[in-house]
Amino acid sequence: MSESSPGTASHAVDLSGENVHWDLGEAMSYADYLRLPELLACQRPLTDRHDELLFVIIHQASELWMKLSLHEIEAAIRQIRADDLGPAFKMMARVARVQVNLIQSWEILSTLTPADYSSFRAALGRSSGFQSYQYRMLEFRLGNKHADMARVFQSKPEIYTHVQRALTEPSLYDVSLALLATRGLEIPAEKLDRDFSQPYTSDPRVTAAWREVYRDAEKHWELYELAEKLVDLEYRFHLWRFSHMKTVERIIGAKPGTGGTSGVAYLQKALSLRFYPELWDVRTEI
Repeated sequence: MSESSPGTASHAVDLSGENVHWDLGEAMSYADYLRLPELLACQRPLTDRHDELLFVIIHQASELWMKLSLHEIEAAIRQIRADDLGPAFKMMARVARVQVNLIQSWEILSTLTPADYSSFRAALGRSSGFQSYQYRMLEFRLGNKHADMARVFQSKPEIYTHVQRALTEPSLYDVSLALLATRGLEIPAEKLDRDFSQPYTSDPRVTAAWREVYRDAEKHWELYELAEKLVDLEYRFHLWRFSHMKTVERIIGAKPGTGGTSGVAYLQKALSLRFYPELWDVRTEI
């Protein structure tokens, strides 16, 4: 029988005195609560290529994080409408932390080499991230409206209904501008009562309202914090898009995307889009 040398610590965790529930019987377990058997059965690569599992897990995990982001943003919209900004700030801050994980996911996917991806890319057929309805809903909820983007979901009526609702309802920015008006700042009526399915266009009068908030932050502290929370979300969204574009460029070069877009060229165009233009314009004027 061997013993540890004097002065060396055992590598085993001491469980003496711990009241571990070894026999759960009919009680709910960790795996039961998280439905792990069902969750872990969702990873079903279509080929026997080693690297396809990475590709599947990255995209499935991203969809879970987007589900949480939608949950938080939709709740934040309700709180801002109710002029209850404390909870909204917490929700928006949480989404910003989720975005860090989404950005980091491209770092992991970038370990996929062009040869690795080519070995199973044909099995994807026409499936593409362009068809992620949660991503599109998240864009719409944040404020980047584009009705044509919803067309790809028309063959799935239940999904299409959810996407259309996100398209036609006021976005996070729309309700923020409505709150500015409620708080006494001058927001043009046509910005408050409009077709919310249409892209938002910049207005110098809205820039002036935000300039008033920034110039007297002490007076408008909550609105000032709201502005910075909005900028933070868009800033991280642009970082996510840039990381996506560079990862795609690294793996497939200038090849077209599986969903029919031009690939990297399409992703580069998206980098120029701005959700909250006046919040960027006002920085030039401060």
